[in-house]
Amino acid sequence: MQAIVNSDWQSFSAVKLSNISAGYEPNTLFKNLSLEIPHGLFAGIVGPTACGKTTLLKILMGMHPVTCGEAELHGQAVGKIKPGIIGYVPQLGSIDWNFPVTVEEVIAMGLYTNGRILPWLAKKEREQIHELAERLNVSACLKQHILAISGGQRQRAFLARALISNPKILILDEPTSGVDIKTQHEILHLLSDLNCEGITILLTTHDLNAVASHLPWVICFNKGVVAQGRPNDIFTNEILTKTYGGDIAIVKHEGHLLIANTTPLRFMDPK
Repeated sequence: MQAIVNSDWQSFSAVKLSNISAGYEPNTLFKNLSLEIPHGLFAGIVGPTACGKTTLLKILMGMHPVTCGEAELHGQAVGKIKPGIIGYVPQLGSIDWNFPVTVEEVIAMGLYTNGRILPWLAKKEREQIHELAERLNVSACLKQHILAISGGQRQRAFLARALISNPKILILDEPTSGVDIKTQHEILHLLSDLNCEGITILLTTHDLNAVASHLPWVICFNKGVVAQGRPNDIFTNEILTKTYGGDIAIVKHEGHLLIANTTPLRFMDPK
């Protein structure tokens, strides 16, 4: 389906990075990094561990400083973005699950991105939370502790938190990590539906096969943009080997891609 893009957004890109340099002292991770993503795109960033994917997302959200260059979202400098423009779903592994909070309270946290200061929820806000929870299939566990539900339900709860402010750009860090294949497909199909409603979506993932099956656009990344385009066009042995530094096998069958690392594993001789 074609994403619905508001005509008022056409004069600028959803994401624009111009000659960005950044890193962690004393090392530089990016140097002169440029990347532009148009409105309405559903894109995935793939690359090896420690290649800078999460740092890139943090730069987009103003959570990591740059030493030079400019980062813009929705036509504005990252540091001047209005609250609620961006919805963010972090890696589940980075969250303290022992924090005493219910699923409903997790979703409600997203309301505070709009500058809201009241500590209690209005009736309309509770209705909004329940409607969103119903859509994301977590309404039955709203009163449960976030630790008491499944990994897929947690991911949906944090997705609801990101969506409650009606963002124009949705950024997700490894949204399908740690969930089973069925849940992974459900999450990606849900994101596709949201994209068709006009939300620009940018996510990171290690799952090349999921990207090949579900995403229309992919950015191969390793401390910089190696290549970007449609999976069928850029998932080649040459590009993936340059991205990951290992030999990658690619099988194409009836329009579908299957990708595997062909580097043989070494085992101890059982004798």
